[in-house]
Parts: sequence; C-alpha cells; structure tokens
Amino acid sequence: MPTLRAHPTKILASLVLLTGAMTTLGVARAAGGVSRPAAATFTASVFASGAHLVHKTPKGKEAISQPDDITSLGQDIFVGFQNGVGPQGQASTTGNRDSTIVEFNLSGHAIDQWDVIGKCDGVTADAATGRLVATVNEDAHSSLYVIDPKVGAIPVHYRYNESLPSKGGTDAISFFRGMTLISASAPGTTGVAAPQPIYPAVYRVVFDATTRVATVHPLFLDEALATVANTNSTMHGKRERLALTDPDSNEAVPAFAKRFAGDFMLTSQGDKEQIFVHNAGRTHQTLSVLKLSDSVDDTAWASDSSGAIYTTDNSDDTIYEITGPFSRGEVFVADTPCDANGAPSTCPGPGFPANFLGRLNPRTGTISRVHLIGPAVVAQGIYFRR
Repeated sequence: MPTLRAHPTKILASLVLLTGAMTTLGVARAAGGVSRPAAATFTASVFASGAHLVHKTPKGKEAISQPDDITSLGQDIFVGFQNGVGPQGQASTTGNRDSTIVEFNLSGHAIDQWDVIGKCDGVTADAATGRLVATVNEDAHSSLYVIDPKVGAIPVHYRYNESLPSKGGTDAISFFRGMTLISASAPGTTGVAAPQPIYPAVYRVVFDATTRVATVHPLFLDEALATVANTNSTMHGKRERLALTDPDSNEAVPAFAKRFAGDFMLTSQGDKEQIFVHNAGRTHQTLSVLKLSDSVDDTAWASDSSGAIYTTDNSDDTIYEITGPFSRGEVFVADTPCDANGAPSTCPGPGFPANFLGRLNPRTGTISRVHLIGPAVVAQGIYFRR
C-alpha cells in the first residue's frame, strides 16, 4: 500500500490548532476545578508558638523551648517541649531539668501544661484510655510518665523493671493492638556499641499502676532477619540481617495505607531504614526493611484530602499547620539529613540541608521535598489530623 504524505504546512497548522485546543481545554478544566496541578503545592502557617509560654523552675519562671514530639487526643494537640534538657537528663544551661508537655486547642491556644523531669522525646495519646504516655531521656537513665488530661492531674512517674537491656534509652511510643510499643533508642550508650544481636530494637511495655513499674519485653532485636522491601532493588524479596544503631520514631501503619497496611513500623533514623513488623507480637511475626534515600524522623499517612499536617520546628519554637491537596494514603516524613550516620559534625552544610517535609514513596524508599508556600519549616515531629 502506498504511503500517504501530508504537506508540512498542513502539519504545522494542525499542530497549532491542536495546541490551542489543548490550552483551551486546560483552562476550562482549571476554571471548573476539575484538574489538579502535576506538582501540588501545600501551604504552611503558624499554628502555635512557645515564645510566650513559661514554666516554673527552681530559679523562677522560664520560657519553654524546643518542641519535638506531637500527638492528638480528642479535639486537642499535645506537644512535648524539651527546654534544653540533655539526652540523659542533664540540666540545661540555666539549670533546668524539666520538659513541658503543652495542650493546645485547635485555635492554637495553650489550655494546659505539665512538667516532667528529663528530656521528653516521645509523647503519644492512647485514645482507648484518654491518657498520654511520655518517655524521657532517649540515651540513658530513661523512664516514663502517664498523664490524664481530663482531670489535669500531676503526671504519674513509672520506672522500668530493669536496666534496659539495649544499654540505651527509650523514645517514641505506639499503642498497637492492645500493646504499648516503645523504641529502644540509642543502643549501646552505656555498653558495647550497637549493633548487637542481644539488643532489643523495640520494647513491649506493661504497666503496673500499683507499683508504678513498667515491665519491658523485646518485640524484636537489632540484628533480626528482615526481607528487603525496596521494589527497585536487586535485593528485593531477599532476607538480610538488620544492623540497627538508631531506633527512633515508630508508628502504627493505618489500614488505608497503600503498602504495609496494619503493620507496626520502626524508623531507624541514623541508618536510613524503616522496619515493618507484620503480625507484631504474634507467633508468626515477620519483618520487612525499606531502605530510605535519606534519614527521617516522624512519619504520617494522609487520611483525608482536607486534613492537615501539624509539625514541630525545634529551631524556632513553633508548631506549623500544613494544608493542601492531600491524597488518602500518601506518606509524609520529617526528612532529617543531619541525623544520618554519615552526616558531618557541622550541619546543616553542603549536601546536608536543614530538616524539611518530604513525601515518601513506600515502594522504593525515595523521598522528595514537599513544596511549601509560606514560612520555611524545619520539620521535626509530624502528625496528620483530619
């Protein structure tokens, strides 16, 4: 069959007409609110600030500072401010030894606050009991507190039943299928350097309200076997032994997540890995490891298009609210380049920027920066609330 050839001038004219039609269609769709930008933008605004909040110290009232972990209970947001206390409970430069947990309403106004002795690294709400659990001292000399915000009572202090077998401290908390799971942070601080096959990565903790003792049981160990989950890796599907040196944040993966739905997740921040535990605490518990393109702190899954991410900024004592065109199941992380094991001692610096909000691909482990309109946000703790 002979080939039909169109005249070049006619082709050019057709292309012009097609381009114009596509432009018109794009404008019509945008005007009708149908289309969505290829690169969605999000808006950051100040939700609350610790600038005008104070707490009592032996030397008088002192401004609170350094917001870190964040959670939600009922209609309120709770934030732990570390106030310059050291990771083993060392006093700040002003002699203060207390962190402050502040309750904010959704207008960003502080309505209550509690002091706890030590550096507060983890604070999480238990919706089943209406209480908060907070851990202190991530590196060593760790313990925890239980707070009942309904009655405004003094925090109840719990000690662990033994010297922590990970030779470190405790950090993030998750309430998962009837269990209280707490990260075994900074392993080897008071012993042999991590990783070690006998160091727990996560503790399953049981509280005794009578004795005020919290008993720890290992959920899995720093050198447990895990299946590589990165779909773009030649190691995908193969098992390898973990070598965790920095268990940090943890989360219960929601049922609507696009991957690992219903699992428990531990982030090993310095190692740039997330470990997903399937059937956590059960006989057939299995582990998968997703290797990340960067170090991260907290992780949040968007559950609703009209919700918001609340993130603490440790550098300016501010909590930000981030709104935008969320997609249900999207994964967001606080990207923390300076907390990677290979980060330089002087950081931020070339190749190691300040923290930022990132979007995580749960199949490849790749993190991309989220474009924010508004003030610059140095993300630390993050929490999604619908």
